Amino acid sequence: MTSLDRRRSGVLLHPTSLPRAQAHGALGAAAHRFIDLIADAGFTVWQMLPVGPVDESGSPYLSRSVHAGSVALIDLEDLAARGWVRAEPEPKSGEAAAHFRARKLLEALIGFENQADAAVRRDFEAFLAAHRRWLIDDGLFLALKAQHQGRPWWQWAPEFRDRESRAIAAAQDRHAAAIDQFAFEQYLFHSQWQALRAHARSRGVLLFGDIPIYVAHDSVEVWAHRAFFQLDTAGQAVSVAGVPPDYFSADGQVWGNPLYDWTALERDGFRWWIARLATQLERFDLLRIDHFRGLESYWAIPGGAKTGRDGAWRPAPGDRLLERLSCAFGKLPLIAEDLGVITPEVERLRDRFDLPGMRILQFAFDGSASNPYLPHNHVANCVVYTGTHDNDTTRGWSDSLDAQTRARIADYFGVAADGLPEALIRGALDSVARLAVIPLQDLMGLDARARMNTPATTVGNWSWSFAWDELPAQFVPEWRHMNLMYGRA
Repeated sequence: MTSLDRRRSGVLLHPTSLPRAQAHGALGAAAHRFIDLIADAGFTVWQMLPVGPVDESGSPYLSRSVHAGSVALIDLEDLAARGWVRAEPEPKSGEAAAHFRARKLLEALIGFENQADAAVRRDFEAFLAAHRRWLIDDGLFLALKAQHQGRPWWQWAPEFRDRESRAIAAAQDRHAAAIDQFAFEQYLFHSQWQALRAHARSRGVLLFGDIPIYVAHDSVEVWAHRAFFQLDTAGQAVSVAGVPPDYFSADGQVWGNPLYDWTALERDGFRWWIARLATQLERFDLLRIDHFRGLESYWAIPGGAKTGRDGAWRPAPGDRLLERLSCAFGKLPLIAEDLGVITPEVERLRDRFDLPGMRILQFAFDGSASNPYLPHNHVANCVVYTGTHDNDTTRGWSDSLDAQTRARIADYFGVAADGLPEALIRGALDSVARLAVIPLQDLMGLDARARMNTPATTVGNWSWSFAWDELPAQFVPEWRHMNLMYGRA
């Protein structure tokens, strides 16, 4: 397994932010070109958000599957180059683009069946054999959801909601074509991803993914594995995930994800988690566990509560889970997202398994010299960021500071008050942390209009993208110089 073996730097960018990605898919030429760009600039890590299918909100953290890849990322130009689909002008976004993509993916299966050579067919069969179980569950879930006019699974006919064996077997036969189409689309995602990963390896770039600790209620995971979640007999969540009041929200946050039944998961040998991690390790060299503290104890909010204030802490068996994962995979290439309310128990769990934590420079300047996010308090076994996808861009953050705070930060770095964005980037690269990750927006010097997500809001998120001609002319030489100077290239 890959670990943080030396000083490295990386760029945070979700594939949907690549040029034209939201129109024609992200796993083709644009992604390969981005790898070349950052490799030439001395970066050796590409970090991204979860790449599973998303709901109407577009949030990568509300996926219906822990195994499936988002078909919106499949590059249609690659399929045209293979001769499996006709090249056609593509709608830029919205419902028309979704219908266009669905039609082209149907066309691609016909093209594959008519034209694929023996080696590609063997590759497809190997993919089906390795992933058959989740492919059937996921494909059937989508087919039944369509049969029930898009309603959540707990509102389906009882025999399907409760997965009665005879009804499920009949449904698999009835929806065999839809399941086969889903499996083929997942193969397309898989094959394009593996080509991308091979190119990254050829350029010395590690792919760094993200595992949300929880899954969406209306997901194949909860439907197919109800015993592993805190649900009532009707499929409703007895308690849901969230966080208490924190930096982002005075009322805390109600995420709404059903919480795990950790006793049931442990009784099953944590096999659900092992399968989940195995899928992600096929795609990534490093993985961040979002909301790591939930593996030690989690904030349980009663189902139906309006704010995060109504929750309580409950223990989780993170030590036994990570021990089991270590037995299955060896040294775990995991990074702990240890932000927010962190206790000594959480730190001990993280350190027992030698997992790097995170340091966010935008959180560092509360006036206390002991703030753990300040560069002089960093440790080698951590990942430092100027900000994450949940923060404003560093220029936007700097612009929003009051004069006193801006002056204090400028004094810390020994720069003029208008030089804070670059000072934070230099502070990250200069840190003793083995990995420094900078959002592309910060490397481009962009303001708040380029923010990716604002926590506790549901509008205007996840849509930012850039164009190649927006990159500064000196992007590669400037950042290669920085990475060399700070020993990260």
